[in-house]
Formats: sequence, structure tokens, C-alpha cells
Amino acid sequence: CLLFQLGGTKVGIVGLGSIGLEVGKRLEPFGCNILYSSRNKKSSVSYPYYSNVCELAANCEVLIICCELNDHTRHLIKKEVLLALGKKGLIINVGRGAIIDEQEMVRCLMQGEIAGAGLDVFENEPHVPSELIALDNVVLSPHRAVHTEETLMALVELVIGNLEAFFSNKPLLSPVILDE
Repeated sequence: CLLFQLGGTKVGIVGLGSIGLEVGKRLEPFGCNILYSSRNKKSSVSYPYYSNVCELAANCEVLIICCELNDHTRHLIKKEVLLALGKKGLIINVGRGAIIDEQEMVRCLMQGEIAGAGLDVFENEPHVPSELIALDNVVLSPHRAVHTEETLMALVELVIGNLEAFFSNKPLLSPVILDE
């Protein structure tokens, strides 16, 4: 059963960029305790920081994946992280499918090593493993979280704002900050 009280739940966010921050802001009013792991500790937030994703998973009940996919994050969520999340832990992926070792997650779900999953992305899209579809402790959506009229309009406005800023030699609204 995937029922639980949201208030007081320890929620770990992997990737506290713009999306991760918005997730945290939306969960705080429900009384969730937000923890996070990111490339760097953010001085602008008071959430507890974990440099190690396995330690983050061991200290939360829900793990939400919001980070980008790159060589360092491919299969970042592997067996050790899933086992650290534990038998009552839930994993939610709104980032990219390949951040989670999908075969290992399926095994953990089938063997009860984690309680459940909410997935908007999959490792080999559009293919979704039949085992995931058959499980009653998994909620799947077809990678369409951004496809609402409101989010598409916000995206258009952001692109226009960034173009206006760029051509006016002003700071971008959403700069991409690369690690050096």
C-alpha cells in the first residue's frame, strides 16, 4: 500500500537546481522535511545537505530525482542507494530515466526492497518494462509532466525573456552554470 501521511515525511531531493528547488518549495507547506544532494551545497537554502546520495537515501522516506543526466549521474541511483532507501522508501523520478538503474529498481520493487515508485521517465523511452506495468506499487506517467498549456506558455515566456536579455546585454533569466 502506498498510503502515508505527507506531513512530517523526510523527502530527499537529488539535484537542487531550478526544478529541485521548486519541488522543495511546494512540499514545505505540507510539513515535509526537505533534505538534498546536489553537485554543490547551496548557501541560499537551509535544507540539510548530503554530499553522498546513499547517505541521503538512508535518511529519507521519499527520494525525488530532479538532476540532469550526464556521465556522472547515469545510474547514480543503483542497488546501494535503493537498499539504503529501504523497504518503506518511495522513489520518484521526474529527471531522466537513465539516472536510475532501471533493472535494479525493478528487482527491488518486485522483491519488496523498496515500497514503491512514481515514474514520469524511463531508461529506454518509449519502452517501459512490462514488469513495471504489472506492479501495483508503481505509478507511471508517459513523460508528459510539462505538457500543459500553462507550462508550455511559461516556457515560451522564459525563452522570449532570455532572448530579450541576451540581445540587450543583460543577465539571462535562466543561465546554465557549468562546472569548471
